[in-house]
Amino acid sequence: MTGRGTGRRLGRVVAIIGTLAIAVACEETGARPTATIQAPDSADQVLEGFSHYVTNQGVRRSRVEADTAYFFEPNQTTDLRDLTVVFYDLQGNESSTLTADEGTYRWQDGSMEAKGNVLVVSPDGRRLRTQTLRYDNAANTISTDRAFTFDRGTEHLAGNSFRSDPDFKNVVTDKPRGVAGDGMLLPGQEQ
Repeated sequence: MTGRGTGRRLGRVVAIIGTLAIAVACEETGARPTATIQAPDSADQVLEGFSHYVTNQGVRRSRVEADTAYFFEPNQTTDLRDLTVVFYDLQGNESSTLTADEGTYRWQDGSMEAKGNVLVVSPDGRRLRTQTLRYDNAANTISTDRAFTFDRGTEHLAGNSFRSDPDFKNVVTDKPRGVAGDGMLLPGQEQ
């Protein structure tokens, strides 16, 4: 009997040591992410064929459309897929149209961020291309801190960042390079 009892106790000790070894080996010691990524299947609501007007003090600023919209109520955001945004000037005329693979709309302030193959086209053919673009509803500006290209007729502009109104009337850029009208090089460019 002493042999069997000792064997059982030894078996329990080995099992406990094995469990502790597995627990220690599985302990996470790496850095933890500071942000939570929301999966579409955790959305509070999912809408297909989404369309929404954004206003500021009663003035229509844009119309947001998406193939699919995922609403997350706790943080008041909506993730949008296959995104189109039509911007309007103060007279209600279309000033430009943005398309992108996806975007995020913030309900509290009407701001948006578009990501992936972002293209903004004005009615007269001006074209802005980048990978990420933010829209600030309160300031009525679009901006990116990524590389971009901007084309208008024969003019071609590229740079490291871009800020403008959706009408492309007031454009500010960092480290511009390219060709202005009639082949004139921008300041700081070489032939």
